[in-house]
Amino acid sequence: MSRDYFSTRRVLVTGGAGFVGSHLIDRLIDRGDEVLCVDNLFTGAKANIAHLLGHPRFEFLRHDICFPLFVEVDAIFNLACPASPIHYQHDPVQTTKVSVIGAINMLGLAKRIKAPILQASTSEVYGDPTQHPQTESYWGNVNPIGLRSCYDEGKRCAETLFFDYHRQHGLAIKVARIFNTYGPRMHPADGRVVSNFIMQALRGEDITIYGDGSQTRSFCYVDDLVEGLLRLMDTADEVTGPINLGNPVEFTIRQLAEIVIEMTGARSSLVELPLPSDDPTQRKPDISVARKELDWEPQQNLRDGLEKTIHYFRQLTNG
Repeated sequence: MSRDYFSTRRVLVTGGAGFVGSHLIDRLIDRGDEVLCVDNLFTGAKANIAHLLGHPRFEFLRHDICFPLFVEVDAIFNLACPASPIHYQHDPVQTTKVSVIGAINMLGLAKRIKAPILQASTSEVYGDPTQHPQTESYWGNVNPIGLRSCYDEGKRCAETLFFDYHRQHGLAIKVARIFNTYGPRMHPADGRVVSNFIMQALRGEDITIYGDGSQTRSFCYVDDLVEGLLRLMDTADEVTGPINLGNPVEFTIRQLAEIVIEMTGARSSLVELPLPSDDPTQRKPDISVARKELDWEPQQNLRDGLEKTIHYFRQLTNG
């Protein structure tokens, strides 16, 4: 039997003012939960949660989870961490700290108050994969000392901590490995491929692709991801994950650029630049486990999701 953790429950969302976190909070509020949003606003933005600031079941706390937090809640979603290369490489030491020390602090809180906790992990734990598509049983191909290691290895260590707390202390954990996600409220300067391409197209600039654009990604719309996170948290205790959450439909970077140019009506050309260090050449989730355990798969196709995302960025750029 599934346990419903969210019937009139108080839920803590760390990183709640971020792109994914703010959408998750919207869903939690809509289903009747009280939400405590914790964010240090390094990459999150108050604008993402401005519509909730007066809501009676919403509370915002500016706090860095690298420092302990003492609150009483019924469930925890740990989403706090810079998630784009341009942000996590800006301060790589702090990125590792929030992944590891932040996880320890949130796990300690969950243990003390006996609350289930979900970790937002990442497809980057697979590194530049030699297995395609990536299954949860694949251990990955990660450079431990590269420019992306602060994030990749930080998230891998966080997963280790989650499973050790589960084994050693019997803590109820859930681990979601999130693949490329896009949608409204993405940071316009986060360096991710979807936001980069849309912003360049809307500004009438040429679109920069790295390498020849043949590397692949799978793009999941944020509403689909949030549905997966909620379903994972609502599973029985024995379902711990890790579970891949992403869209298994694969596109090349060049294909994405061409679709964005078409949909925005831009006259942009494609400009090729050298590939960044340790940039994965392929990224596609195997979501067989999510289909089985969560009865989940993405519903939004790329063009429909891009239409909503482009509309958001148009409004942003037009003031």
